[in-house]
Amino acid sequence: MLHWLPEDVSPYGAGIDGLFRLIYYITATAFLVVTILMLVFLVLYRYREGRRATYTHGNTTLEIVWTIIPAVVFMWLGFASKSKWEMLKVSIPATDTVIRVTAKQFNWEILYPGPDGQFDTADDKQVDNEIHVPVSTPVRVMLRSKDVIHSFFLPNLRFKQDAVPGREIQGWFQGNKPGRYEIPCAELCGFGHSGMKGWLHVQSAEEYQQWFKEQWPPTSAIAHADTPVRTTSDE
Repeated sequence: MLHWLPEDVSPYGAGIDGLFRLIYYITATAFLVVTILMLVFLVLYRYREGRRATYTHGNTTLEIVWTIIPAVVFMWLGFASKSKWEMLKVSIPATDTVIRVTAKQFNWEILYPGPDGQFDTADDKQVDNEIHVPVSTPVRVMLRSKDVIHSFFLPNLRFKQDAVPGREIQGWFQGNKPGRYEIPCAELCGFGHSGMKGWLHVQSAEEYQQWFKEQWPPTSAIAHADTPVRTTSDE
């Protein structure tokens, strides 16, 4: 069941999917129980000629029970998700692969720090809607927004984080399978929201090194341009 979920290519996706399925099954069970009871009550207490109405002031014990049970379930789910939340939002792995993603209506601006590994220097390179990363390597992402709230979403990597104006929010993801994966915006951000998407290219180590050399030829490591280079992808 739930095979409609996109393919998981992340190291932590199985745990997230497991928690999602647990919540899904709990919700489905509650829905079925309530629906069945509603149908039973409709039949048992349907209108009958000559039947007199009876009134009740409720059952305190029953009300306490159906209040405590959901509260316990919610607390249990909260504790069950704590470790996954900390892994994704708090414990960012050490990595040399870092990018800055700035959202704006209606595209993603991807900034690479270049060979020196530092942002806001001459060898920075900015492209629109294209992220290239090596396979099986943690990637630290620094999210910003120029205008409204956007949401950076990698369905196949089970990563989703809002980009908020005036803040820089850090997170991380890792693609364990080479491929091309969509990056939609998951927060309604204006009339062009549906067309705001980019592409994540997870490449083998050899392909990534080849792409890196194409963007920063060996001579560029010595003679930097005076200003960051900006290119725009048509994809």
